[in-house]
Amino acid sequence: MGTATIDAPTMHQPSATRHRVLIVDDDPDILRLLSMRLSAAGYAVASADSGERALAAIAVTRPEVVITDLRMDGMDGMALFDAIQRVAPTLPVIILTAHGTIPEAVDATKRGVFGFVPKPFDGKQLLEQVAQAIRFSVAAAGGADEAWRAEIVTASPAMEDLLRQAKLVAQSDASVLIHGASGAGKEMLARALHKASKRAACPFVAVNCAAIPEALLESELFGHRKGAFTGAAYDHKGLFQSADGGTIFLDEIGDMPLALQAKLLRALQDREVRPVGSTQSVPVDVRIVSATHRDLDAQVRSGAFREDLYYRLNVVSFRLPALADRREDVVPLANHFLGEVARRYGKDVRAFAPEALELLIGAPWPGNVRQLQNVIEQAVALATGSIVTATLVQAALKSEPAALTPLDEAKRAFERDYLIRLLRLTGGNVTKASRMAQRNRTEFYKLLERHRLQPAMFKGGRG
Repeated sequence: MGTATIDAPTMHQPSATRHRVLIVDDDPDILRLLSMRLSAAGYAVASADSGERALAAIAVTRPEVVITDLRMDGMDGMALFDAIQRVAPTLPVIILTAHGTIPEAVDATKRGVFGFVPKPFDGKQLLEQVAQAIRFSVAAAGGADEAWRAEIVTASPAMEDLLRQAKLVAQSDASVLIHGASGAGKEMLARALHKASKRAACPFVAVNCAAIPEALLESELFGHRKGAFTGAAYDHKGLFQSADGGTIFLDEIGDMPLALQAKLLRALQDREVRPVGSTQSVPVDVRIVSATHRDLDAQVRSGAFREDLYYRLNVVSFRLPALADRREDVVPLANHFLGEVARRYGKDVRAFAPEALELLIGAPWPGNVRQLQNVIEQAVALATGSIVTATLVQAALKSEPAALTPLDEAKRAFERDYLIRLLRLTGGNVTKASRMAQRNRTEFYKLLERHRLQPAMFKGGRG
């Protein structure tokens, strides 16, 4: 039976700085040879004997580069590359090719494969390719400068990959649309994008389109002239002009009234705004980042959101996972909030009891990161010792108002949990799982792909 393994550390460089490489080949001799060569060069090497096991390894511990054979039984190298593109699009992949497959490898580089090395491989050429891929991976992650993402606390591979993509996109002026549930941290991601951009020295202005009354929203965004309407006692330049040179963040863009959507589209197309009551337009230079918890595709279909504005805003899109989908972030976030709140309240509260952490990890978190922050704040406020107990956490969880999840999100969450339970129950056996779900295998695989679930991750269950 095949396994994914991680080699023991070598003495070539400190473990804290060892870059992670995943090698994939169904030939154990090639795996062993590659592992020895890369370990000797100081890399932390993991290996997998199939594409499916490689995807499971990537889900658990994100490598900085993947080296895979092109021809393998089952999932071949290109199929693995395509799967990696869906879950970790910034992860560089190097393809190993036999002589007769070099034309295929050349074509693969056009599709986005980082590089290829012919077999039998030249050790120097291989190490040069890996070094180049590592430099790309480190640059995509932000290199040594982490200040741009300092506010985002995460241990989640999915979040790390999203941040790598955000760092790359930040260098351009492309408009970005962030999808995510309320409280998931959309504004924090928008701020990180701004800090990583060439506009970082200029203003970041956040606007909650759902919180400003419709009658005032145009004036708040574009400004007004004195006397333009009752109560307009002075000129007001508006938030677009306030953000000039920087970034404007339009939160809950899905709640913007249709009439104002047309004016926003014109402002984006012409790169100028016209204050209410003025006959003159004012040029503005801003980068647009918008966010929504709504299904904008459905709103476009129903006519509630302009299609032309949607495409103008959705040049690049990110989907921010809910806290319930990245539970590995619960503990680091809880510890972060604990330190933050304890300092603010001047209390000597230092840690959580193990039972308290278990409660936090197992909670459903319908209110996402914002709800977790509220729970920690209440628990710290009521703590009488240096430890946050399970009783305090339980009381804080119960006092949190139940947040109603939007229907689409609830359906997705139920479907994902249902699929996970099926795969656990069948030990990752897709035939059994699809039969129990009363779905054909093709449809079942599509469901798994939609939720980015790999059956190999559940091998060893009850089956």
